[in-house]
Amino acid sequence: MSSPPEFFYFDLGKVLLDFDHGIACRQLAELLVTTEDVIQRDVFVSGQQWKYERGEIDTPQFHQWLCERYEIEPSIEDVVYAASAIFQPMPEVIEIAQRLNEAGHRMGILSNTCDAHWQYCLDRPYSFLDELFSVHALSFRLGCAKPESAIYEKAAQLCEADPKNVFFVDDRSENVEGAVSAGYDAILFQDAAQLRAELHVRGVHL
Repeated sequence: MSSPPEFFYFDLGKVLLDFDHGIACRQLAELLVTTEDVIQRDVFVSGQQWKYERGEIDTPQFHQWLCERYEIEPSIEDVVYAASAIFQPMPEVIEIAQRLNEAGHRMGILSNTCDAHWQYCLDRPYSFLDELFSVHALSFRLGCAKPESAIYEKAAQLCEADPKNVFFVDDRSENVEGAVSAGYDAILFQDAAQLRAELHVRGVHL
């Protein structure tokens, strides 16, 4: 590439913030008086979480569904916390984003996530999500999810850049393949050193 990309999209989970759905299953199981295996089956295997991430249901509807399914009525705040207190920052990648921002590069987050997770992260000590990233292309807002072509098209429109001038890093191969099919310059995340090397190849020296 003759010049650096015009825009840089980062995935959220496993790139900027590590997470563990197993923690959510344990916390929800305790709150809803059931087992981790039942939560895993009902929320994740069933596709209910997928519907939530695609914006097909919102947070109040997700809360109501849980209350009805387990015949218990915890507060919506407790449900959101149990489902969302699963994240830890990935400092080396956040530092890369900070350096890109200091160098004047435009950046955004392109992520499959739900409203509860996103709001939790914004309310935690993750202020960099707003400070460093001017565009938030989130599945629950856009009504589509990676690796569907529609989300990459909408994300390109949001950042007002031609897909060929957008760099994207994601930890899942199918999402990278989807981005490449949509015209993005996309890479599969391995670690911060690999990301720095890939940026260097593209004329971005941090």
